[in-house]
Amino acid sequence: MGVTAQRSQHVTSLLNGTIGSIKNVVPLDVTVDQPKLLEQALTMEFGVLIGITGDLRGKMVLTGDMTVFGTIGEKMFGMALEGEMLASFSGELGNMIAGGLSTNIVEQGIRIDITSPTMFQGATTLSGYDKALQVPVTFENAGDMGIYLLID
Repeated sequence: MGVTAQRSQHVTSLLNGTIGSIKNVVPLDVTVDQPKLLEQALTMEFGVLIGITGDLRGKMVLTGDMTVFGTIGEKMFGMALEGEMLASFSGELGNMIAGGLSTNIVEQGIRIDITSPTMFQGATTLSGYDKALQVPVTFENAGDMGIYLLID
């Protein structure tokens, strides 16, 4: 298998592993829309970034309104989360999803490591990656979240 084909297969595994991890971690029904290539820089108001190293390098970014993260946190912990607790939970949610992703794809012989979560609050633009896949997801009774896989 050529380098390009192998990279494409790794990206597909990363995408499928991310979706599987979200469905496993978040205790809400989720609808996953068709992934699409992001054609411009990624802009957001609130989100979490997890770095990915190893056989495939890049970043996983979860973005959405703070209320979406808050509703997921309330469902998982049984109490409303605000302020620093909401930011901390959002980072931990990203960490749990990325950790699940790592577990899902190691079974396919792909080795990755993840970095600690980095939180974004306020107008943020990310650029400087080779490719970006956008995976729109909707959580029942919570709202929409964007999952982005930024491939270096």
